[in-house]
Formats: sequence, structure tokens, C-alpha cells
Amino acid sequence: MRRTVYNEDHEAFRETIRAFVEAEVVPVYDEWYAAGQAPRDFYHTLGELGIFGIEVPEEYGGAGEESFKFQAVITEECARAGVSFGGSGVHVALCLPYLKAYATDEQKKRWLPDFVSGRTMYAIAMTEPGTGSDLAGMKTTAKLSEDGTHYVLNGAKTFITGGVHADRVIVCARTAAPTPEDRRHGISLLVVDTKAEGYAVGRKLDKLGLKTSDTAELSFTDVKVPVGDLLGEENKGFSYLGQNLPQERLGIAVGAYAQAAAAVRFTQAYVQDRTVFGKSVASFQNTKFELAACKAEVDAAEAVVDRALEAHDLGELSAAEAASAKLFTTEVAHRVIDKCLQLHGGYGYMNEYPIARLYADNRVNRIYGGTSEVMKMIIAKSMGL
Repeated sequence: MRRTVYNEDHEAFRETIRAFVEAEVVPVYDEWYAAGQAPRDFYHTLGELGIFGIEVPEEYGGAGEESFKFQAVITEECARAGVSFGGSGVHVALCLPYLKAYATDEQKKRWLPDFVSGRTMYAIAMTEPGTGSDLAGMKTTAKLSEDGTHYVLNGAKTFITGGVHADRVIVCARTAAPTPEDRRHGISLLVVDTKAEGYAVGRKLDKLGLKTSDTAELSFTDVKVPVGDLLGEENKGFSYLGQNLPQERLGIAVGAYAQAAAAVRFTQAYVQDRTVFGKSVASFQNTKFELAACKAEVDAAEAVVDRALEAHDLGELSAAEAASAKLFTTEVAHRVIDKCLQLHGGYGYMNEYPIARLYADNRVNRIYGGTSEVMKMIIAKSMGL
């Protein structure tokens, strides 16, 4: 069935991205994979291509688009080729919504032009060692100085994607103690310059998948953060964090669907080429049935994603609907990619084949952005259960 979620502009953009990926990323991706990250100058290239500025207002050097569908096209094209743009996805998908929604005009003028060009890369630091998804339990503190000119930041963060290359990090920290009535009170967002004294990047974490995405531990020792780098209002950070969750989960859903579709594409080509017992693997009934079942699941995931993309562009995607889309598509991708790896036999376990990398990359989809169990809780609550 023809997809109707994208218009001619989206499809023209898709052609541009596909050509760029095939010419500039695929030939060097194995080098990135071995290094464990994309090179920093690649982000300058993405800036020059306009990737970072699609949703940035024109007065700050962007294209001024409001639709999330352009980011979805990028996600689909990267999955199709079995590559990624490194840790830069956090720069746009996670950080930009906070800057657009809560930065002052002065901050936008100061930050967004370099955001668009890739000269300044952003990451966001929420998770702490020992707290996991319990953001209300964070221990990192930011105390206002006696003269009121800056905050003094102390603490540590972990699992920070883009943390190695980041030039500024949106750090969630406690500026006030929680109250007995509200554990979430007192959290603020600070846009921290990574060159500041006392800011340190710890280990670059060795992940199961997403190997080209730099993920690090961060620590802060008496880091001075100017009050002018407070994002939004003091002590309201927790409510801000919840505002972007539907889009974040939609982005994960798009990625999971795209990975599942790519797995079917890779496997269809492999089984037609691979010979066993003098016959192509594709000629066996089991192969046909397994891939047909996978295709049906991918079709269903596509329908869920397209509906969610339309709802998001209309401003109608609820938290429960985004959770439902993420839950469904990530579980589909898990099943489909596992079956596709099985059809590759022993070669599917080798990292030189894209299905093996997809298998490892896909696993985190049911964890980050909220686990599948958390998604079920959100959905159940919306049902009055």
C-alpha cells in the first residue's frame, strides 16, 4: 500500500538523504564502528547539509519546519542502509525541543546559530548512577552562589549519549530539596559549557550495540554555571522533561519500525543469494513463511508509526498513544529481527553482516525512553486501570 504520511517535499528530502548516506557514510561506516564513534568533523558536515537546522526557526539560521516527519525520514534512511549518524540524534531529537520551548530570546540568539552549524554539539544529562529511571531521586546539585551570579554544580551522570563530543550539555540538577508532598520539586535544567573548570568526561561506555554513538559518564566538581545559562524557570525542570516524552518515544517507534523493515530487506536479499543443499535458502517453505510473517508485522508497525506521525504533527499525540506506539513497534522489531537473524544462520552472528548489528542496536529500544513495562503502566493508566 502506498504511504500517504509523506508529501513531495519529504520524498525529495529522502532522495537527498539516501544519496548522502550512500556516498558519505556507508563507505566509512566500518571505520566508525571500529572506533566506537563518528568523527567530530562529520557533525560539521551534517550542519552544512542543513540536517541540524530543519526545525530551528529561520531567524536563528534554520529552515523553520515544524514537522517531525523530516527527522523520521532521516531515521528510516539510516536504518535502510544499516548505518547511523553517530550520537548526533540526541542533538536534534532530544535537546532541540527544550531549547526551542524554554530558552529566552537572548539564549536562542546565543546558542542556536552554532547549534545549526554543528560548531556546538549538545547532549542531555538526566540519568545518574544508581537511580536509573527514577529522575526524582537524582543527587546532582546546583547551588546558587552568594552573589547570585552563578550556580555551583556537583554530581555525576551516566549513559549520556553524545557525551564525548558534546560542547554543551543540558544537565538536570537539584536547585532545591524535594518536598514531602512532591519528590519531583526542585529540579532545574542548566545548559553547561563542557570547557568549564571541574567538568569532566569519564569513561566512554562500551555498549552492546549502537557502537558509533558515543556514550559516556560525566562528573561535575564545583562547576560554575552562569545564571544566564539556566534553561526555563528554576525548580520546574521535572515538568519540562515530561513535555518532550511523546516525541522522544515517537522517535524510538520510528526507529524500531525502520530497523524491522531493514531486517526484512537485508534477509530477503541474503536468502535469495545463499545456497544450502544445492538450493537457495529462499526456496524453502519455512523461509517463505517466516519472511511473510515478518513482512506482515512490519506492515502493521508502519501503520502505527504513520498514524502517530500524523497525530504528532497535528499536536494531538498523547503520552499514552506515544507509549502504545513505542511498545508495539519495539516488540515487533524484537521479534522480526530475531527471526531474520535466524534465517542468516551462523553468518547472522557475525558483525560484518548488518543483521548482527541491527540485532544488537535494536535491543535498547525496549529500555531507553522508558522500558516496555513503563509503557504498559502508562497505557493502563490511560484506560483507567
